[in-house]
Formats: sequence, structure tokens, C-alpha cells
Amino acid sequence: MPTLQLAELTEANRPTQLPLLAKLADILATSPAVTHLMVRGSLAHGTADRLSDVDFVVGVDDAQLPAFVEALNDLMSIEAGALLPGWRDTIVADLGGVGTVFLIPDEGRLHQIDLYLAPASRVPHLQATVATAPLLDRRPAPAAPDAVALAERFAVEFLARPRSCTELLIEHLVLAVLLHKRIKRGQRFVAYSEWHRLHTATKDLIKTALAPTSRYWGWYQLREEIAVTPIGRACLGDLDAAISGPAIPLAADVDSAIERMLALVNRTCPEALDGLRDAVAAYRTYLELV
Repeated sequence: MPTLQLAELTEANRPTQLPLLAKLADILATSPAVTHLMVRGSLAHGTADRLSDVDFVVGVDDAQLPAFVEALNDLMSIEAGALLPGWRDTIVADLGGVGTVFLIPDEGRLHQIDLYLAPASRVPHLQATVATAPLLDRRPAPAAPDAVALAERFAVEFLARPRSCTELLIEHLVLAVLLHKRIKRGQRFVAYSEWHRLHTATKDLIKTALAPTSRYWGWYQLREEIAVTPIGRACLGDLDAAISGPAIPLAADVDSAIERMLALVNRTCPEALDGLRDAVAAYRTYLELV
């Protein structure tokens, strides 16, 4: 099991996240679809602090990648205690697979868990180009060409799927956790970038709820499309308040943005909260502890 292969990593770096990392490694390794487990990021480099995320690259048998990705939310919720469904990561670099971010409570705080799911056929390339610490290597037989093509096509189509209001709600919640971490570390440039992403997620949420068939790209024609109803005008008022704030937020600005977003969801697409209201209430409690 992967936990038996953590000794070397532990000797070089004793992060507080190590018990959670070991637990997640055991959970992921239980699936016969998983061929490789690697840790990357600060935990692999020995530079982790108490705010660091747990960052995995997970090799998955090419033919089983679609089914594994579709089952991942249930696995992480039931076995790992994830607070919310995973966020389809739009920040991580394209490595031929799909990135997903989960928020998992542990030791009184929310931990960001980044899972990059890569087809097993792509793992040798990743090992040669991305700094990782290996935990598990089952060395599968070479994948058949049709399985490789299936995995590649699935990854492209998965990332291209339109996002629902629920997914955009979760994106806000994940980005808020990231932003609190940037603010605590004084990472002003990264905080600026993620703050802009949060505003863009708010814009996307409004368009998805009120103009799902929009022909316009990005921020174009928002007023013409959205401000035709009282609800639309109220939403644009929320968006205007968001973009009128500071370029680099304080923690209170991030918290206000989340409250504004939740009010917007309740106004325009309350069904996005179906099944998530208790999780969002728990999330807000954790955010108060940040």
C-alpha cells in the first residue's frame, strides 16, 4: 500500500498534512483502475507549510478513465469526507488529463486536495517533466491504441463541458479558500489573478442562470442581455459591486464576495443549492476559522 512508501518522503519533510495524505493515498490505491500515485507541489519539494494543499497526480488505466472520473465525487465524499463535489480545475496546466479540487475537513480546517487524473499512458511523460515523489507504481501493460484515444477524447470533452450553476457555485467556494491562503502568505500577484477569476465566475454564474443561450463571448453585451428584468438588473448590481472593490482583496473582501454570490444564487438559481445547503453552511463555519 502507498502508506508503506511514505517513509522517504517523511524523512525529508514532516508536513502536518502527512496523515491526510496517507489516508487519501490508501483510498485512491484501493481502486484497481489506479496505476500510479505521485505527490507533487510543495509536499514533494519539502517546502510545505500548514496552508499547503495536498497535490496528487493519479495515473488511471486509459480504458477506465471515464468511469473513474465519473465515480470520483462519490469516492471522495463517502471515503474521504469531501465537503462538496469536486471543482473542475481551470487553473492547473494541461498535462493530458483532468484536474479536480476537493475541500476536505481535517483537524479543524479545510484542506485543499488537488487530484490530477492522467491516463496511464501519459504517466511516463509526466514523470519526465513534472517533479513528483512516487508512492505507487503498478506498471500496467501498454494501453491499446483505442483505449489511449478514448482517454484523450474523454479528457478534452470533460474539460469542454458547459458548467452548471452548481459547478460555478462550487468554483466560488474553492477560489475563496485559495484566496485566503494567498492573502495569509502575502502572495499579492497570485491573489490578484484568483480574485479576477472569482469575478469571472460570478459573471459566468449570472449568464448561466439568466442567459444560458448567450451568443456573446466573455464579458460582452452583459447589460444588453441581462438587464432586461429586475432580477437581471439586481445581478448586474452585484457584479458591479464586485468589480468595484480593491484589485487585491483582504480576507473580509473575499468573505463578502461569497455572501454576495450566495444571495445571487438564491435569487436566480436556488436549485443549484439542492443537496448542498448543509455543506455550504458547514463551509461558512470553516471559513470563519481561516
